[in-house]
Amino acid sequence: MAHDPLDIAGIEDELQDEERLVRDSVARFVDDEVLPIIGRCFAEHSFPSELIAPMARLGLLGSSLEGYGCAGLNAVSYGLICRELERGDSALRSFVSVQSSLCMFPIYTYGSPEQRERWLPGMARGEIIGCFGLTEAHGGSDPLNMNTTAKRQGGDWVLNGSKMWITNAPLADVAIVWALTDEGARGFLVERGMPGFSTAEIERKMSLRASATGALYFDDVRIPEANLLPGSSVGLKAPLSCLTQARFGIAWGVMGAAQACLGEALHYTKERVLFGRPLAATQAVQIRLAEMSRRISLGEVLALHMARRKDRGTLSPVQVSLAKWNNCRAAIDVARDARDLLGGAGITTDHAAIRHSLNLESVITYEGTETIHQLSLGRELTGLNAF
Repeated sequence: MAHDPLDIAGIEDELQDEERLVRDSVARFVDDEVLPIIGRCFAEHSFPSELIAPMARLGLLGSSLEGYGCAGLNAVSYGLICRELERGDSALRSFVSVQSSLCMFPIYTYGSPEQRERWLPGMARGEIIGCFGLTEAHGGSDPLNMNTTAKRQGGDWVLNGSKMWITNAPLADVAIVWALTDEGARGFLVERGMPGFSTAEIERKMSLRASATGALYFDDVRIPEANLLPGSSVGLKAPLSCLTQARFGIAWGVMGAAQACLGEALHYTKERVLFGRPLAATQAVQIRLAEMSRRISLGEVLALHMARRKDRGTLSPVQVSLAKWNNCRAAIDVARDARDLLGGAGITTDHAAIRHSLNLESVITYEGTETIHQLSLGRELTGLNAF
């Protein structure tokens, strides 16, 4: 029995027909629309905004939500969307992840009926772009250590502070911003054009170069009460629940990057002839390729298991931490080894390995560093908090 070299574990056999249809449609989009341009976008440090409308037409924005023009897909389908997009580039998966999990999800879950009707249909169509403002330059993995504040003034709120490393910030029409109030952290919808609200793009990145990453600045931004997310109870439960959604997508997405690197390494080592035989005919190379396949297979099985649990409503945040940590580590190791197998050819954007390797340096860091997820699991194992 012959196996797909990129699916030795047989994940394909475990998918439902609708899940396969979703996967196939996104895979065609990536092959036809993303791969021909993404190397140039990475090299030129530019986000391919022309792909937003096609992604919206495919139903990729807010795909797990019900109503408001959203597709209402299950967790496995969303995971497959993330995997195929990141097979193209982490920038595309990051865009969809932020739009869907970090912006549309909190509006859907914590917003008022009026906020849902105002924002979600346009976001599903790709006509309104969102970003998620939690991280601050000095805070990093300690989100409660934030300096951004919102204070009541009459019937409004006045927002001051800044956020850093925000995906979609230069493009966003609305920012979901978390700020400290006298009662604790709350979420606000901050609209582009509000006086005192500005964004800036981060330049000279060597990772996620095809992603629009920036900073948010708030200088006495007056926000009406109607823009407070009413369901965002005081504290970090709401923003952390959004991050759990995003981390789930990352655990799937990075497997796509790893598959792209393994596929490229397989092709290259079969075609590259040294000392009278293909590189792939040597024991050393086969062992390395097998190790890549092992990491990807285990990561895919874990991602699928977590998705089925999510669809049953039994997935916990610590389980998502386990998947994000394991799969990001597996993917970055695969990408680095694939780059090495390509030799000198592996350092150019004519091949995907260096691009994925550099992108994964960011993906393994954002939405919780590897250490944060290790400590989350350690706390679950011991009952003791080492943060």
